[in-house]
Amino acid sequence: MRVGVLTGGGDAAGLNAAIRAVGRTTLRSGSEFVGVVNGWAGLLDGGETIALDDRSLIGALREGGTMLGSSRTNPLAIDRGLENVEASLAAQGIDALVAIGGDDTLSVAARLAERGVPVVGLPKTVDFDLAVTEYCIGFDSAVAIVVEALDRLHTTAASHHRVMVCEVMGRASGWLAVMGGIAGGADLVVIPEFPISLDQVVEVLNERKSRGRMYSIVVVAEGAEIEGLHVPDDPAAPKDAFGHVSLSQRAVGERLGGAILHATGHETRATVLGHVQRGGSPVVSDRIWPTRLGLAVTDALFEGTFGICAIVQDGGVAFVPLSDVVASQKRVPRSLYDVVARVN
Repeated sequence: MRVGVLTGGGDAAGLNAAIRAVGRTTLRSGSEFVGVVNGWAGLLDGGETIALDDRSLIGALREGGTMLGSSRTNPLAIDRGLENVEASLAAQGIDALVAIGGDDTLSVAARLAERGVPVVGLPKTVDFDLAVTEYCIGFDSAVAIVVEALDRLHTTAASHHRVMVCEVMGRASGWLAVMGGIAGGADLVVIPEFPISLDQVVEVLNERKSRGRMYSIVVVAEGAEIEGLHVPDDPAAPKDAFGHVSLSQRAVGERLGGAILHATGHETRATVLGHVQRGGSPVVSDRIWPTRLGLAVTDALFEGTFGICAIVQDGGVAFVPLSDVVASQKRVPRSLYDVVARVN
């Protein structure tokens, strides 16, 4: 058998650990292992792959990013895109494909599975918004970076009696902001799931100061909506192949920091973590779980089971249909969001 693997969407720590697990399992079965270059872009117009052996996987466990490259190419948005992918798989001699990615990447995999293509999936997203799974590759490493940043912001905020606004990733869900905020001791978290007004933000900060709290840490997800804060949404802004507008132009963290300064007079600074959250070596869980999931999904495909995604459920590895993983977005529950306010 000739097994291919691709990584799509944004990079994340732990991708190479998953590639390594799939590769080692495949190679030790006596099968061939190839990497598809640059996500779904590498399976168009004949395809582009690289042969991988044991030596090419040495050191992969501890390396961030993806050794295969990635892209946001969407075959679903291309005329006869799925047919093109199928033809490229045949041209490259790939008998089974492992797709590693988030809802965009896995939505393509799910459509291919419906067409009978032998494909399986692994969940990856720093947004942690994939349905049904308790773990997504890259999320824990991204949270660790947010927490480290907040630890550093605490010391300078305390020294200068400032409000520090930290903008983190999160287009439609606030998992990174909430989990990072709880672990990093944030005083207020603003996320897409629970819109808040600028007046409410000001009220929280003023109330803290009245209690003698001379500094505050505010974490805001990049996709959050804040009533009373002017954040222009340009309908003409360019979109990626999956229809997503870049949120960097919203500059919600910078705008919120300026509005707080204007409304309260509290000295305020804003920090945008941006792609720092994706980079660096994976934390322990982003080495162990990608390895376990990679082994499990490769075993499944060698048993002839396709159209599934390996996930973490009830603390262990489980399989669900690819369509289940992308059926809906997982949102932060109110009970978790309220933790920050209760310990503020």
